[in-house]
Formats: sequence, C-alpha cells, structure tokens
Amino acid sequence: MFDWLMNTDLNTVPITHPAQKQALTDLLARLEEVDVTGCTEAEVAAAQQELAKDMGW
Repeated sequence: MFDWLMNTDLNTVPITHPAQKQALTDLLARLEEVDVTGCTEAEVAAAQQELAKDMGW
C-alpha cells in the first residue's frame, strides 16, 4: 500500500467523496511515520501472504 500511495497521483484516483482522498492521504502520512521503508522484500511478501490468506481469492 505504501508503494502504491507513494507512486499514485491521488488527483487521478476515482473517488466518490473527498473523505476518501483524505483517508488515503492520512494513511500515507501514518505509514511514513512508522518508517515502512526499512522493511525487506521478504517482510513485505510475508505480510501480503498473511493478509491475503483469509480473503478467499
């Protein structure tokens, strides 16, 4: 999510309410505060796997 937020122009993301854009901006700010940039690719892959395991996709 961090990578996507860092590389996406939020002005081009389709939203139906301004609060959605604010929520994405707030999330990015919070992710920057906890310094997710120090995570290894293995940690990111493990986190993605953990999140996706109960999604049924």
